[in-house]
Amino acid sequence: MLIGYARVSTPEQDVAPQLSALSEAGCEKIFSDKASGAKANRAGLTDALSHARSGDVLVVWKLDRLGRTMKGLVDLAAELSARQIGLRSLTDGIDTAGTAGKLVFHIMAAMAEMERDLVRERTTAALIVARREGRVGGRKTVMTPKRLDAARKLLASGMTAREIAPTIGVSIATLYRHLPAPEQESIAEDGKSP
Repeated sequence: MLIGYARVSTPEQDVAPQLSALSEAGCEKIFSDKASGAKANRAGLTDALSHARSGDVLVVWKLDRLGRTMKGLVDLAAELSARQIGLRSLTDGIDTAGTAGKLVFHIMAAMAEMERDLVRERTTAALIVARREGRVGGRKTVMTPKRLDAARKLLASGMTAREIAPTIGVSIATLYRHLPAPEQESIAEDGKSP
């Protein structure tokens, strides 16, 4: 089945010429959006992709209707290829049913895979360098040495963990992460001894 997708960037633009071209191309179902190509959530494209099945062909008036960036197009081409859905662009002359179109499709899918691998490699390398320099990822802890010291003193004075956590401005989970129950019991016992 031929599934058409049309998109214009603003509500003022007219999608009718694209719809007409898609109808003339033989599309049985046509979906459309009036949204920027930079937006990730485009309901019409989502509907078109969810409607498409293996063996179907997604038809667009021009490739740039699918997305604004090359990366976005490459990722979409890889997804279509994995689902065995063809792609045809009426004005760009790309049709994955033909040999040249299949080549373009496979090149785009390979580029998407390469980009994912490069991102993974760069991320891994950056994490290794950061660890070597003593930096650790994630949020900074709210349990400062000053708060930890205050928690120990309050435990020694006989307060419970449930009372201490809001007093020093941390959650109970944070308090237990930095002062496990056995350590809390030991501090409380030391506070009671003469």
